[in-house]
Amino acid sequence: MTIQIKAPTFPESVADGTIANWLKNEGDVVKQDEIIAEIETDKVVLEVVAPNDGKLLKVIKAEGDIVLSAEIIGEFDDSVEVSVKKDTNNTKLTSDKVIEETITKKTGPAAKKLISENNLNKSEIKSSGKGNRVTKEDVINHLEESELKNNIKIKKPSIAASGRTEKRVPMSRLRATIADRLLTVKQNTAMLTTFNEVDMQPIKDLRSKYGEEFLKQHEVKLGFMGFFVIAAVQALKKFPLVNASIDGNDIVYHGFQDIGVAVSTERGLVVPVIKDADMQSLPEIEKSILNYSLKARDGKLSMEEMQGGTFTISNGGIFGSLLSTPILNAPQTAILGMHSIQDRPVAINGNVEIRPMMYLAMSYDHRLLDGKEAVSFLVSIKEQLESPERLLLNL
Repeated sequence: MTIQIKAPTFPESVADGTIANWLKNEGDVVKQDEIIAEIETDKVVLEVVAPNDGKLLKVIKAEGDIVLSAEIIGEFDDSVEVSVKKDTNNTKLTSDKVIEETITKKTGPAAKKLISENNLNKSEIKSSGKGNRVTKEDVINHLEESELKNNIKIKKPSIAASGRTEKRVPMSRLRATIADRLLTVKQNTAMLTTFNEVDMQPIKDLRSKYGEEFLKQHEVKLGFMGFFVIAAVQALKKFPLVNASIDGNDIVYHGFQDIGVAVSTERGLVVPVIKDADMQSLPEIEKSILNYSLKARDGKLSMEEMQGGTFTISNGGIFGSLLSTPILNAPQTAILGMHSIQDRPVAINGNVEIRPMMYLAMSYDHRLLDGKEAVSFLVSIKEQLESPERLLLNL
């Protein structure tokens, strides 16, 4: 029976999407729930899976085409039987299945063109792309290996004699959306940044003392971000205006603390949100951060996990940043920037000591926050991190 393959139903905040990849070609036999296509929206990449065992009959929307919510993108035949033979130990696929998987290697337009020009067998090319996909680089590497082995001249992409090349590629929807939103924030807010520094020795001592026990007990590592999330939650309760947002001529006060944690991925920056962070313990927060990081890396974040947020924390320190001015995540009023921990000489009780110091930066919308509230908020976070007992006492 022929089944229509439809794009997922998008939330109201997402108008449309773009077909990023077809991981299966027309005529390919697939198993139920196997990923056959990826649709990129301005927030996340959504996966389209096979509704049943069967065969992909027709691709209606090609890569790069714009699709609407629940729009038909292809046709599927579920009357085709899909069988996978295994050996007696059920641990290895038969040679027939291996051949089938090799034959169904996917190729992008650029790779397909190179394969055609050089009359190659794509089953002989090692694939490195997602879903057994053969990329342009895979074909070039295969050509170079063949050239060395057989001492023959093979047609490869032309390169200027000087070796100076240019490549023009369209922005992904996510990158284009990020660019547009960052520019909008700069133009439509009175953004200002205040700075401070925090002595991370108390937190480092806690991690050294209880890190292994924490891992055994909760099956997640005790990191730095969890402490920052809890400190931010306590500070937001003290300074509710930082947790508010502007809607037209109104100030919207949020009676909850949903903390966004910025995560860098190959596709761009995404901000999954820890909902009701004020109701979660430190282990629960650490598990949420780990889960979101893994999902972001694999492109598995859902729309719901990235919606909302009343305050955002960004950690440029993981890339070695010593100091920066984070840009607001609209419509939020403020964002906290973490940075690298660096041993520096500081004066403590009249003596010079070497301490692990981190610069903190908080950008805020001056339309809503005055300097007093912004500075006091950042000082509150500094005090809690330098005296972790404050986190337990809600001070």
